[in-house]
Amino acid sequence: MSAKILYLECACGISGDMTVAALLDLGANRAKLDRALAGLELKNFGYEVSRNQSYGIAGCDFEVAIAEGHRSHGHDAHHHSHEHRNLADVYEVIDRGDMSASARELAKRIFDIVAVAEAEAHGCTADEVHFHEVGAIDSIADIVGAAVLADDLGVSGCVVAGMVEGSGFVHCRHGDLPVPVPAVLNIARRFAIPLTISDSRGEMVTPTGIAIAAALRTMTALPREFTVEKIGIGLGKRDFGRPNILRAMLLRPAAGSGRLFTLETNIDDSTGETLGLAMDELFKLGARDVHFVPCFMKKNRPAYLLRIIADEALIPALEEAVFRTTTTIGIRKYPVTRTCMERETVEAALPFGAVKIKKCSYGGIVRFYPEYESVKAAADSSGLDFRTVFELAQKAGENHG
Repeated sequence: MSAKILYLECACGISGDMTVAALLDLGANRAKLDRALAGLELKNFGYEVSRNQSYGIAGCDFEVAIAEGHRSHGHDAHHHSHEHRNLADVYEVIDRGDMSASARELAKRIFDIVAVAEAEAHGCTADEVHFHEVGAIDSIADIVGAAVLADDLGVSGCVVAGMVEGSGFVHCRHGDLPVPVPAVLNIARRFAIPLTISDSRGEMVTPTGIAIAAALRTMTALPREFTVEKIGIGLGKRDFGRPNILRAMLLRPAAGSGRLFTLETNIDDSTGETLGLAMDELFKLGARDVHFVPCFMKKNRPAYLLRIIADEALIPALEEAVFRTTTTIGIRKYPVTRTCMERETVEAALPFGAVKIKKCSYGGIVRFYPEYESVKAAADSSGLDFRTVFELAQKAGENHG
């Protein structure tokens, strides 16, 4: 089965609270969110998750309450006067939360993206940025919440498309800023996220929202064909005279949709354990095949050629994983075509249980390959050796065919 893809449709912009709400509505685990936010040990902090509507469109609403009843308003976050925190302070808060290591890493990456954008806007370093808006309690909750929920969905990639921003000015601590605000523009430029400027007055894309999108995005376009498994609607707080929603979808690319590519790289300075972990990560992301070929590099150094076959849409996620999990500094890629036998899975009834068998055919050629895990389970339960069960299953498949 093909891997799941998260699609964030940003036709009404994106903010942190809208993202949390959309991911909850998509089916991400509410209990994980509650545990993570409770562990942050933030004072004067609470939140509500409810069902509501925006111009007749039903969805999920995530609202943070801070400072004895003063509420966050998502797109209006610039209006609040919050406690100042630098990046190290924010990391300290995140480290208190009860969440997976991957969710914690994602939350820190999102804040780092914002810090770099704010530093560029204010002419200082990321460590010197005081988070007037994005470091406030409500935005910490939004970013940690989005990271925990996105991690829980276990998707192999994320498409962010159709991001629409408003126009005019927004009031914040630094005065009236033009929309898009500097931090949003800096993130859009750094991560090559296309923006469409609309006639709607006000901020539709917040720094927190676009930072989450930048951290999650692994794909620049939708697969050519796909099925929609689930849809989640996150409601915004601003009234733009029309539905203000963020739609999140879980997609499965149709079998055979899009082009296939081969990715290759030569590696001579990674351990066997490192390469094994890299292979596991690549398969989890949806690679169709991953293997290593022994080779020799310059100066006669023994090395391995890592070769990956994958759908075009997964290339950004797979390249990021290769750079993150190995020591390589470059990857080659080129389109490939395949000729495949038709495949279907059949079940053979043996005296000690059913065994799954892969039936492969091409023209008049038909072959049967018992599935390893199924044969192993039958061998373990029956007490027979693996080879005996395998041969019995193969014969049963041929008789079935």
